[in-house]
Amino acid sequence: MASIARRPDGRWRARYRDDADREHAKHFTRKVDAQRWLDEVTTAVVSGTYVDPAAGQVTLAAFYETWATRQTWASGTTAAMNLAMRDCTFADVPLARLRRSHVEAWIKGMTDRGLAPGTVRTRVGNVRSVLRGAVVDRHLAVDPSVGVRLPRLRRREAAMRLPTTGEVASILAASDAATKVLASLAAFAGLRLGEACGLQVGDIDFLRRTIRVQRQVQRAEGGAVEITPPKYGSEREVFVPAALLDALAAYIAEHRQGTDASRWLLAGSDGAPLHQNSAGHRWRTACRAAGVAGIRLHDLRHFYASGLIAAGCDVVTVQRALGHRSATVTLGTYSHLWPSAEDRTRAAAGGLAAAVANAAADSLRTSQG
Repeated sequence: MASIARRPDGRWRARYRDDADREHAKHFTRKVDAQRWLDEVTTAVVSGTYVDPAAGQVTLAAFYETWATRQTWASGTTAAMNLAMRDCTFADVPLARLRRSHVEAWIKGMTDRGLAPGTVRTRVGNVRSVLRGAVVDRHLAVDPSVGVRLPRLRRREAAMRLPTTGEVASILAASDAATKVLASLAAFAGLRLGEACGLQVGDIDFLRRTIRVQRQVQRAEGGAVEITPPKYGSEREVFVPAALLDALAAYIAEHRQGTDASRWLLAGSDGAPLHQNSAGHRWRTACRAAGVAGIRLHDLRHFYASGLIAAGCDVVTVQRALGHRSATVTLGTYSHLWPSAEDRTRAAAGGLAAAVANAAADSLRTSQG
């Protein structure tokens, strides 16, 4: 319900009631301006973009504080969201005053600070999810981050660092026993760091030659170590080679003796599982000892994937081995490693040429005989 009335002082008072039956009023010198304001409010209500003026005065940080409590996030997601909001330069701006320029200035600032394009995109994506929540909750009319240009990512094939077999061999040779197992699980079973740290001895089935990935170790905010399901719900069985099983059996016999199947395969001095910080330190130490630079532990997972692809494994097989949430993720990450149509055409034509050449050689030998 809306109306316009002239006050004794000659000004025009426009007012309306929202869905919660709260009255909102504004005064104008001209009646045409009062009508224009009511028309804008009516259009917003009809189009679904109406925002209670009081709700628009809430800051992004204040909205996030209450909105985050309603989200069902894993601890890692909570930490990433909190980090993005702490970095956000417009968190204290009322939602109704947010503009595209706020988001652009924040992106430019992160880029100038030297943050990687992927990091910038992740933080913007996290804050964007908060902005979308504010739109749905009618605290914000439109998402000001829509259409904002993000820094370009490097092409997968240019950004991906595939270790050579020689580099992997050097790192394994320079590693202590636990680090060698950690690296082997990444290079020959494709396990993520948290998944390798989350392995228990009972997860290794030596008879069926499989490893069950059922949990991962994560560092939560405040430094606490948490045991959670694998990323994206990627519980799986990984089929592993005999050489890896032999190495694991020897390591368990020497360093993880016992009968409890739930004992951690990789444990610190306190018996707790290794976590990202301690495992990362071990990895860097091994790389320095091997004289190898520029390789992350996660790159051994790429090494594993490239080996599967080179051996002719299809997309779904690689997806399941790596625990990707979909084949689309696998293709998006490793499509450049699969042979192209041109490669297959050349190989097929080469096979035909070799067959003809062999037939001609056989014919010549027969005639000479």
